[in-house]
Amino acid sequence: MRRIRRRRRLSVTSLIDIIFLLLLFFMLSSTFTKFSEVELMAAGAEVASGADTPPLFLRLGADTVMLNAAELTLDDLAKALAGHKAADEDEARRLLVALRPEVTSQRLTDLLVVLRGVPGFAPTILGKS
Repeated sequence: MRRIRRRRRLSVTSLIDIIFLLLLFFMLSSTFTKFSEVELMAAGAEVASGADTPPLFLRLGADTVMLNAAELTLDDLAKALAGHKAADEDEARRLLVALRPEVTSQRLTDLLVVLRGVPGFAPTILGKS
């Protein structure tokens, strides 16, 4: 007599567990930060600035931004810089940026993104002080 073979049903419980673990792994290992491009000028490229207009001084800290000794936030910086534009529309006003030792590269990138949105300024990064 022929033996009748019964087919066992395939359990998908373990497959669902593996898919869940893979999904969890890829979600936790990926980054959720927003990447942006920042245009930088070469050190030798000098921007024409009027000799009668003094440069602005900006000191960037981990949590603070000081523009000419006035403490601001990054959100208020664009408004504050709008009041300091050069008299000549074609002329870019120099903005000297000093970095505190605790400043991260992400914080500097956030500042440069804000400065890119404000026309009429030529930022020069001095380095950490």
